Amino acid sequence: MAKSKNAVKKAALKKAAKKDTKPKAASFHSSSSNYPRHSLEKALRLPAAILEQNAGNDTPDIQAASYLGITNIKGPFAVEVGSATKFGLLERPSTGFIKPTELAKRILRPQSSDDEIKGLREAVLNAPVVSEVYKHYRGENLPDRKFFENALIDTFKIPVEKLSEFIEIFIDSLKKAKLIEDVGEKQRIIDISSEVGPPIIDTNSEIKKLSKAAAVSSSDTCFVMMPFGAPLGDYYSKIYEPAIEKAGLKAVRADDDIFGTGKIIDQIWSGINAAKVLIAELTTRNANVFYELGLAHALKKPVVLVCSNEQDVPFDLKHIRVIYYDMHDPFWGTKLIDKVAENILSAISNPDEAVLFK
Repeated sequence: MAKSKNAVKKAALKKAAKKDTKPKAASFHSSSSNYPRHSLEKALRLPAAILEQNAGNDTPDIQAASYLGITNIKGPFAVEVGSATKFGLLERPSTGFIKPTELAKRILRPQSSDDEIKGLREAVLNAPVVSEVYKHYRGENLPDRKFFENALIDTFKIPVEKLSEFIEIFIDSLKKAKLIEDVGEKQRIIDISSEVGPPIIDTNSEIKKLSKAAAVSSSDTCFVMMPFGAPLGDYYSKIYEPAIEKAGLKAVRADDDIFGTGKIIDQIWSGINAAKVLIAELTTRNANVFYELGLAHALKKPVVLVCSNEQDVPFDLKHIRVIYYDMHDPFWGTKLIDKVAENILSAISNPDEAVLFK
């Protein structure tokens, strides 16, 4: 007797369910990662091979693979294609074909002295997650490994089992593009947000994105802890007020806004206590600034640390994010305004990176 349609359907569903419960082997070479699985230098290998052996023309996958001595276009080859594509170095003119992009050609066949370096930096900024982490830390030292890993997990959603892989790819790629330098025992991310020509980082877009997560209001204040005397004192109106306003908060500094009759320390305490976030200018190790910073940390307030000199940052603060600026850089003021605005909003959204004690 023939089975009813319902019985057949139930049997099929049962079989499918049983099949789906079987554990699936994780593939190290999965191409579904949201970041490139190769460093920038390694991702250039395939575009370079197509340029050298097929003049950069549309190339079938199997032919491109053969240039690298690979016979299978799946697995590692597919991952390499995915990495090069994420950096903006390969494109697919049609199904089953790949070719180097104009960006890859500028890097590999430069026509001017700065084509290669600018192209490499553009490739870093193309790469998902890699570019986000770069923008987050530009102008700062990379945190110690433990704190860096925590940020990658919490802020950038890198799986724990992929941390080592991502960090290696990130640092190697920035080295290739000359976007990282050694400063003593630390590694500092070079800020290229303002250069001659069209801006290569849309800082206004970054600030708008961070504003949505921070949810600030016009009544929120940012208390600035800094020396009053020139030249540092002048940065309040030239740098910090514009940066705070750009972030959507109201700037407050003791001498300008709350200094008056009564005990100054009471007013400073009130200003710090009322602030949603604070800025500390650490340059010159000003005693008053460090005293106010101690109060802020005692209140577990998020503080954006800023300094022009590595030696002025105390050892026990170096694990917190510090913005470093170089006054010999002709764009230092513009960069600092944008970076401070971003870090204010980031500190509000991710206070763990800006609070001394959790």
